[in-house]
Amino acid sequence: MAWREVGRKVRCELKETLNSFSICANLTKVLTSTKSGDVCSPLSSPILADALKSISSSIRHISEFSLSQSSCGANDRKILPKRPLTRYFHASPGPLSRNRGDEEFGLRTRKKEKYAKRQTKAPVEAPYVPPKPKRTTKALLDRTIDIFEGMTIGELAKRSNESISTLQEILVNVGEKVDSEFDTLSIDIAELVAMETGVNVRRLHSNEGAEVFPRPAVVTVMGHVDHGKTSLLDALRQTSVAAREAGGITQHLGAFVVSMPSGASITFLDTPGHAAFSAMRARGAAVTDIVVLVVAADDGVMPQTLEAMSHAKAANVPIVVAINKCDKPAADPEKVKVQLASEGLLLEEMGGDVQVVEVSAVKKTGLENLEEALLLQADLMDLKARIDGPAQAYVVEARLDRGRGPLATAIVKAGTLVSGRHVVVGAEWGRIRAIRDMVGNLMDEAKPAMPFEIEGLRGLPMAGDDITVVESEERARMLSAGRKKKYEKDRLRKIDQGRMEAPEPSEDVPERVEMPFIVKADVQGTVQAVTDALKSLNSPQVFVNVVHVGVGPITQSDVDLAQACGACIVGFSVKNPPTSLSLAASRAGVKIKIHRVIYHLLEEVGNLIVEKAPGTFETQVAGEAQVLSIFEIKGKRKDKDVKIAGCRVIDGRMTKSSTLKLLRSGEVMFEGPCVSLKQEKQDVDTVGKGNECGLIIGDWDDFQVGDVIQCLEQVNIKPKFISSESGAVRIQC
Repeated sequence: MAWREVGRKVRCELKETLNSFSICANLTKVLTSTKSGDVCSPLSSPILADALKSISSSIRHISEFSLSQSSCGANDRKILPKRPLTRYFHASPGPLSRNRGDEEFGLRTRKKEKYAKRQTKAPVEAPYVPPKPKRTTKALLDRTIDIFEGMTIGELAKRSNESISTLQEILVNVGEKVDSEFDTLSIDIAELVAMETGVNVRRLHSNEGAEVFPRPAVVTVMGHVDHGKTSLLDALRQTSVAAREAGGITQHLGAFVVSMPSGASITFLDTPGHAAFSAMRARGAAVTDIVVLVVAADDGVMPQTLEAMSHAKAANVPIVVAINKCDKPAADPEKVKVQLASEGLLLEEMGGDVQVVEVSAVKKTGLENLEEALLLQADLMDLKARIDGPAQAYVVEARLDRGRGPLATAIVKAGTLVSGRHVVVGAEWGRIRAIRDMVGNLMDEAKPAMPFEIEGLRGLPMAGDDITVVESEERARMLSAGRKKKYEKDRLRKIDQGRMEAPEPSEDVPERVEMPFIVKADVQGTVQAVTDALKSLNSPQVFVNVVHVGVGPITQSDVDLAQACGACIVGFSVKNPPTSLSLAASRAGVKIKIHRVIYHLLEEVGNLIVEKAPGTFETQVAGEAQVLSIFEIKGKRKDKDVKIAGCRVIDGRMTKSSTLKLLRSGEVMFEGPCVSLKQEKQDVDTVGKGNECGLIIGDWDDFQVGDVIQCLEQVNIKPKFISSESGAVRIQC
C-alpha cells in the first residue's frame, strides 16, 4: 500500500501549487490532451511560465517529464514527455520523488546492516538429560496379555501396546496374509505375534456353543510331611505306595483315579509334604478342584499345613479338612480344629463352610465320611467340561525313560486328547505316539479329569506347562521355536537385570565364594525341587550357582562339564554311575553326591558349603591374667630400663603371638603386642590356666598390681547349617 500513499501526496501537492497560480485548468488541459509520441504544445501565458518555475522543483524527479532548457524562454515554453504519461508505481521502500536529503514519510526503510554469521554454542553448564525409554525390561517381563481364538489385529495391537503396522510386519514375516486391521487371527498366530513384541501371553478358551457334560472331580491331597497323606490314599485305593517311597516320605507327585464304593470316580493328586517341594504343591493346587488338607491329630498345624492353605486360597479352591491319626493315644482333634480356626479357616462346626472329617488311615475308619464330603463338595460345584474339540491339558510331571524317551504326565481340563495329533508342550513339540493311563494300559484318547501319560515329544517339557493341540507339524515347529526364543530372551534379561541390581563390592564386606553344582534327578519335578532347595542355601559368603540341570542318569558329559567349571554333581533318585565313570570323576577331582532322601542330600550339601565358606574373623578373648608383682631390670642407660609384669593366668591361656589388652578398674589403658613371655626363666609360646608367667608389653611399662591383662586372638568363624523340623534349610552366617 506504500505506492498509493506516495501517489496521493504527490497529487495533493501538485494541485495546491497549480491553484495558487490559477493555472490548474490550463495545465490539466495540457496533460489530458497529451498523446503518445513527442508533442509540442505552445504556451504563451506569462503566468504559466512563472508557475512552471515554481513547480519545476516538484516534478524534476518524475522521470516521465523533462523541461527543455533550450525552449525555456520568456515567450516560449515546451513540455516534452519522453514517453506516454502512464504512471508505473511499485512497492518500493521509498517514494519516487524524494531527495536523499528530504525527510522520509510513509513507511520507514530498514537500514542495511552488515551480515554477521550466527554462532551457536552449547551452554557450558547445561545438564545432560538422557532420552526417556519407551518400555523398561522389567515391565516387559512382568506384563501378560490375554489372547483368544478369532481376535483381530486391532485388538492385539491394543493389548500389546504396539502399532498395527508393526504387527502387520511380524505377520508378514510369519507368513500370514494381511489385508486390514479387522482380519481375525488364530490363537497360535496371535501368540507368535505377541511373543515377538516381548510380552507374555495367557490363552483364553471359551465353551460357548459347545456341549458340556459332568466330569469327575480332581482332588489334591496336601499337608505337612509325615502327616499320613499317602497312607490315606493307600487306604482309599487299597495299595501301598508309601512303603515304596525312599525314606518313607513322598518325594514325587502322583496321580491316580480311585473308584469309590458308591461307584463314583475321583482323580487324586498326591503331593510331597517336604519344604523343598513347594513348587509341586503349587502345581497341584493350580490344576485341582478340591483340596484335602491332611492334619495329624497328634501333631497339629505345622508350617507346610499353612503353606498348603495359602496355595489353596491363592488358587480359589475349596478345602476339606481330614484330621488323620485319630487312633493314636495322643490324638486331640479339638485342638487341631481350634488351631485351624485361629489361622482363618472357617469350619462348619463354627458357622463356616469348610467340612472337617476325622479319619484313621491305619484303622481305615472315617473313609466313608471323607468320600461323602468330597462327593457333596463336587455336587455343590457342579463340575462340567466340554468333551468335543481340541484338548486343554496340564502337565503335572515329566520324566525321561531310556527306551520310550521323554514322557509327560498330564490331566485333561477340557476337550479330548487323541493319539496321533501334533502338540506343543511348553517350548517342546511332538506328535503323540501313545497315550497310557496311570496303570500303563494303552488308550486311544483321554477325556476330561483323566490323568494320563503321553510319549512322542521331541524334548522333555517342564512340569506345569500347558499342552496345546495344533493343526500341523509346521505350526508346531513354528510355535515351539517362538517360545524357545522368548524364553531365552527372558532368561538373558533376568541375568542382565540381576547384574545391574547387584551392589558393588565393598571393602568391608568379604567377597563371596562361588560354589557351582550340576543337578540330575529322575523326574522334572524333583529337578526343580532340588534346584530350589540348593538356591535357598545361598549366603553372604557362598553363592550357590546351579550351572546345569537334567533328567536322567549321570553321564560322561556331566563329568566333563563339572571338571571344566569345578562343579559338584548332585544326583537325586538316580542310579549309581558305572565304575568307569566313577573312576574318571575321581581322577578329574569331581565330587559326585547321590541320595534318595531329600533330608540327607541337603544335609551333605550344606556341610560342603560350610566347609568352603571363607568365614569371618572376629577378635575374641583367649585368656586373662592378673598382675601380682612388678619387676624392673635396669640397664646401662636410663631409657633402657624394662618393667616385667609377674602374672597368674586366671582363665584360658596367654599366647606370645597375640595382642594384649591392659585393663585397670575395668577401663582399657593400653593395647599392644606381647614382646616377651617367660615361664620359670624360659621363653615359651603359651601359658595355660593356673600357671604363673612374666610378660612384657611393647611400648608400655606402667604396670600396677591388680591390673588385668587379656589375650586377644583372631578367630575364623564359619557359618552354620540349620535344618528345621519342617525340612526347611538355611545357612546362618
